[in-house]
Amino acid sequence: MTETTPPEATDPADPRPPDEAPKAPDLSHVWVVAAEVEVTPKIAKTADYRGSFKATAGQRIDALEVYCKGCRRPYDEVTGQDCSAKIDNRHLIGGDQSTRAKRKIPVPPRNARVVPGGRIQRRGIEAYVGGVSRPPR
Repeated sequence: MTETTPPEATDPADPRPPDEAPKAPDLSHVWVVAAEVEVTPKIAKTADYRGSFKATAGQRIDALEVYCKGCRRPYDEVTGQDCSAKIDNRHLIGGDQSTRAKRKIPVPPRNARVVPGGRIQRRGIEAYVGGVSRPPR
């Protein structure tokens, strides 16, 4: 008598061993500090060019703000909570894009008159000959 394993135990799409449980996602914050550092003119020039510099050993750095790199929220507001950017980052892009308010069309002045124009050909040789894709003379 041969013994067979159930199909869910040998799923080729799942690379984990069958006895290993899935790990919970890491929802912790990544803290960063906005700092103010006094530097010499030479280091300032290097930092401006490269975007980074090396601080000297023992140099005191004033922390302006401590916040999470992911959700961009201050330390004192979200300490002890999960990072909202790792859960859902819609708040960073202005909310849910499907329910976002449409752009307002500007209202023309009261004495303005809308005059319909002709159709403009923007592609092809007619557009080039018509002056759409080249500056007027």
